[in-house]
Amino acid sequence: MATTNDLKNGIVLNIDGQLWAVVEFQHVKPGKGGAFVRTKLKNVLSGKVVDRTFNAGVKVETANVDKRDMQYLYKDGTDFVFMDTSTYDQLMVGEEVVGDSAKFMLENQNAIVATHDGVPLYVELPASVVLEITYTEPGLQGDRSTGGTKPATLETGAEIQVPLFLETGTKVKVDTRDGSYLSRVND
Repeated sequence: MATTNDLKNGIVLNIDGQLWAVVEFQHVKPGKGGAFVRTKLKNVLSGKVVDRTFNAGVKVETANVDKRDMQYLYKDGTDFVFMDTSTYDQLMVGEEVVGDSAKFMLENQNAIVATHDGVPLYVELPASVVLEITYTEPGLQGDRSTGGTKPATLETGAEIQVPLFLETGTKVKVDTRDGSYLSRVND
């Protein structure tokens, strides 16, 4: 248990049997009346975001979420197999839990897997990853100007927009949060 004064971003609350992660919070002390805490909560399983207000000092139940560094090994049917890098225990994580992260995961890549009572909740990738372009239309002479983009397929199968001058075989840095191109990576 904790009070609303202990809230911080990333903490997971157990409200009515569901797990909610605190995305934003703000302590408000109006001119008259009691202080309160305005929060934006994200349902850990469904991803639904809601606004909720708590009176200041109210007790809230926190959930014990275990975040571990794990290595993605391989895909087994619809499950992704991760290995705990410290204990070498393997964990099967379902496709629905991995979600869009699958677009940017390569075998042997590290990620953080969050679990609650042994049940995987979500997979958190590094902010950016380096992936190779496996196919993109060839650039034409004169396509060196700024601004234009074209679709490119990455080695994981994901498709992103890249600048016109990039070619097949180029390694690029990709933002895992929104799938945007960040920069070219020179070997």
